[in-house]
Amino acid sequence: MGDDRLGLNAASETGELSPWAAGLAGRCPRCGRGSLFSGFLSVVPRCSVCGLDLSAQDSGDGPVAFIILLVGFAVVGAALVVEVAYAWPIWLHLVVWLPLGLLLSLALMRPLKATLIALQYRHRRDTLGGGA
Repeated sequence: MGDDRLGLNAASETGELSPWAAGLAGRCPRCGRGSLFSGFLSVVPRCSVCGLDLSAQDSGDGPVAFIILLVGFAVVGAALVVEVAYAWPIWLHLVVWLPLGLLLSLALMRPLKATLIALQYRHRRDTLGGGA
């Protein structure tokens, strides 16, 4: 079918910015240029470029739920494979898998939160201050 719109930098069929591109880059879901965050997870109240009001946004627990599923599957799966293949002692499992799970969770938190905010803007624009 050759659908080029599936790329991260592609626009939708209406010419709008892809929510995946804006979210993974941590940019404003409307213009794609302004930063979405003022801190690690603090969302700016208003886009510095286009003025989009982001004070009403709420990603809720969505990013955390996805991260638990993704990181949990990867870390527990890898730990089980290593245990069966190499029979590591429990202290070595703790030294390897706990920091890895923490680092993966922190690394995924910001892009997943931004992506969910961008998807909310795309699909529920009226509640996010973007108009109809």
